[in-house]
Amino acid sequence: MIRPLTNFSLNLSEVAQLVSAENTEAIKKLAAGIEITGVVHSDSEVEAGDIFLAIPGTKVHGASFIAAAVARGAVAVVTDLAGAALTSALPTLVVKDVRSAGAMIASSLYKDPTRDLATIGITGTNGKTTVSTLLYQLFAGAGRESGLIGTIETRIGSEVLKSVRTTPEAPELQALSAVMRERHMRSIVMEVSSHALSMNRVKASHFAIVGFTNLSQDHLDFHKDMESYFAAKAKLFTYEYADLGFINIDNEYGARLAAQCEIPVVTLSRSNSAAQWHFTAIHTIASGAEISIRGNGGILIESKTSLLGGYNLDNLLMAVAIAHESGIDPVEIAALIPALTGAPGRVEPISLGQNFTALVDYAHSPDAVEKVLAAAREFTTGKVIAVLGCGGDRDATKRPLMGQALASGSDVAIFTSDNPRSESAAEILRQMTAKVDINEASKIIEDRLAAISYAVNLASVGDTVLILGKGHEVGQEVAGVITPFDDRLTLAQAIEAKK
Repeated sequence: MIRPLTNFSLNLSEVAQLVSAENTEAIKKLAAGIEITGVVHSDSEVEAGDIFLAIPGTKVHGASFIAAAVARGAVAVVTDLAGAALTSALPTLVVKDVRSAGAMIASSLYKDPTRDLATIGITGTNGKTTVSTLLYQLFAGAGRESGLIGTIETRIGSEVLKSVRTTPEAPELQALSAVMRERHMRSIVMEVSSHALSMNRVKASHFAIVGFTNLSQDHLDFHKDMESYFAAKAKLFTYEYADLGFINIDNEYGARLAAQCEIPVVTLSRSNSAAQWHFTAIHTIASGAEISIRGNGGILIESKTSLLGGYNLDNLLMAVAIAHESGIDPVEIAALIPALTGAPGRVEPISLGQNFTALVDYAHSPDAVEKVLAAAREFTTGKVIAVLGCGGDRDATKRPLMGQALASGSDVAIFTSDNPRSESAAEILRQMTAKVDINEASKIIEDRLAAISYAVNLASVGDTVLILGKGHEVGQEVAGVITPFDDRLTLAQAIEAKK
């Protein structure tokens, strides 16, 4: 966990009042001289002076790790009634929602860092990473030092850090934002997941701008139904979190959100001229597309992009619109667009001189699979050959839908394994193909390396090979063991072996 160099502190009594601890009066009697200088939820990251968040877990209560936190220098604990019953080692603040309390403490400790920068949050089922990356690249191209927080990586200017999750837990997020402020970043661009909104990871954060890309079936193992999933996303578009929303209204959920949103909204669409930002022309060329974008106040931005697929143009449109709202000149935006590359593992080409197109993409929802295959169809003169698996210990209801999307969108569908985790890869494949009529050319090949090799060996002039599901990931998790596996490297090796 990265922390700012500046020293921050809060008295424990202030902390108790801030979170409305159930035992505030008792804490006041213990609080004399106790200063909180950090907030953590992981005992392994505790430093002297920290307050430890003992969060109730699905299997183990965080209070089980209080002794370890004490050994590393924790001076107080925040937990619920159940956690408080498990410890008497430190002054303990009792609250109903530990994550929410931790977010409020961290934001207060670091003096609301997200309000001191132009913080931009992007949410949606698909496109969060690409929009965030494109926007970060636009800021960088315009000479604006910015931070990036997302699925693939975290960046502070040019420094790159590994991301553990799409949206960090609140203590990490607030500390990271404070570091970015300390290093004079002007903006933070971050992905905001539905899990983060539901679990209060962005509680007490504030966004100058938030963006909604789309919503389609995913994460129903967590949210249970689409209404709950939508409600989680919609929370971001309230005055509690944000000042201004950018919403793509081509998706039914986007149109609904724009209609019910309590904050001011800027609408976007690929083809609906009633939207405030929309394309007036899209001409597909061999290297991408020539585009014309009409924006607020009659702004016209004409340029070329190497990004492939209509959904990537949607991502580009949002990045351009937010960049303009953030003060970047339209002429400069137009000049920067041709150099934008998108995010690693998002329709990423693997080019080694072969006579067919080879792409790696993170598509791991039915809608994403459908869209990336449709995009490939636009520029493919031969066969579309696609490899896809479904991850274990995740939303199982989307597996047959992903299988159907793969079969209907490709000429050759290859069903394979993708991070089965604790589940049986064979059972996942059975669920994935349960409603699919597999044609003669298509295959079920459980071993992912063999599946990729089969796809490559089948490819000929004019074909497109797509390896879907893992994108930027560099490991394969089977039965709790992660072994190195990078689709991009594996695909490149298969292409070399074919030559």
